[in-house]
Amino acid sequence: MEDRKSAMGDHVDQMADLVEKLTAELRSGLRPAYDNFVGFFHAIDWTEPWLICFMLFHVVFLLIAIMSRKHINFQMCLFLLALAGVCLAETLNSFLRDNWKSFAGKNYFDPRGLFLSVLWSGPLLVIAILILVNTLFSLCHLIVRWKRAELRHRARLSRNKDD
Repeated sequence: MEDRKSAMGDHVDQMADLVEKLTAELRSGLRPAYDNFVGFFHAIDWTEPWLICFMLFHVVFLLIAIMSRKHINFQMCLFLLALAGVCLAETLNSFLRDNWKSFAGKNYFDPRGLFLSVLWSGPLLVIAILILVNTLFSLCHLIVRWKRAELRHRARLSRNKDD
């Protein structure tokens, strides 16, 4: 019995060491990504009016999606609009890259579209995922209602048959 306790204790110690090493590697591995992320957001002048309007658009779009959660057809239109916005991101990026001097203080629109991907496509994809999850929940609720109605109908038919 002592051998088992000793082996178990050794195993737990070994697992604790592995978990500690893994978390240390994750912390050191994620640090450069975190630093790049923070540097990206510090490089943006968030007081520019067009950026404020940009963020307000996403907030309003999200609020519309939340307030219309019971209207599935309207939500599907919002879903398609969000995905269309993501699909048009490359075209929008090239247009804004060519015309940035008319509305921005500096050129945020790189050829690869990182800025627009993070601040345009990212929020639109999050909203589209929220709409999709809401639609799946609504579909599950509808299936449950349908099945209950079917069971009630079968019960009525069997009662009528017995009479």
